[in-house]
Amino acid sequence: MKTSARIHSPSASLGAGLALPFLRFSLCAVLYCFLASCEDASPKTCFDRAVLNCNMISDFASKGLLRQLESPSVKLTDAKTGATAPIKRKEVIDGKIAFVEESLAKVRKLSQTGDAKDIVQASIALHEYVLPVYRNEYQQLAKLYDDGAAKAEIDGLASAISTKYGHGVAVLFDRLTTAGKAYAAKHDIKVRWDVRTSPAN
Repeated sequence: MKTSARIHSPSASLGAGLALPFLRFSLCAVLYCFLASCEDASPKTCFDRAVLNCNMISDFASKGLLRQLESPSVKLTDAKTGATAPIKRKEVIDGKIAFVEESLAKVRKLSQTGDAKDIVQASIALHEYVLPVYRNEYQQLAKLYDDGAAKAEIDGLASAISTKYGHGVAVLFDRLTTAGKAYAAKHDIKVRWDVRTSPAN
C-alpha cells in the first residue's frame, strides 16, 4: 500500500510564521501614523484653529472682498526711497488661497472625536467650500481687475460669484458659529461673536 508523503519546506514554514507578526506590525504602524496625524490640541487651540481663524474668510462672496479688489493696498517696492505700488489683485487672492490651504491643513490635524467633532467638521466643510472658488472664479475676477477689463464684465462675474456661493457659505458659517458657541460655552472660552478678530495660530 502506497502512502503519500507531503514534503514540508522549512523555508515555507518560516515565511508563514513571519507573515502574521509582520502583518500585525504593519497594521500597528498604520494605526500609529493615523493617530499621530490627529493632534491632541487644547480646547482653546482647537477653537482658535477651527473657528477663530475663519474670520479671515468671512468676506467671501461679499462686498468686503470686492472693496479689497477695487482698491488694493500698496506694497513697498524700494526701501531706500520708500516707493510703493498697488498690490496686484492676483496677489490678494493668492494670499487668500495660501491662508485657506494652511488653515485647512491645521484643522484637518485636529481630532474629530469628542466634543470638538462638530466644530472641526464644520470648519473643514467651510474651508473646502471656499477654496476651489478662490482658486477658480476669484482668480478669474482678479485677472479681470489686473487686466483693466470693462466694469460691466467685472461686475457680472462678481455678481455671479455672490449669487452662486453666497447662500452656501452663509449656511456653513451659521453651522460653524452654532457649534462654536456651544463649544466655547462648554470650555469657558470668552468670545465676542459680534467682532471680527485676527487669525490665531
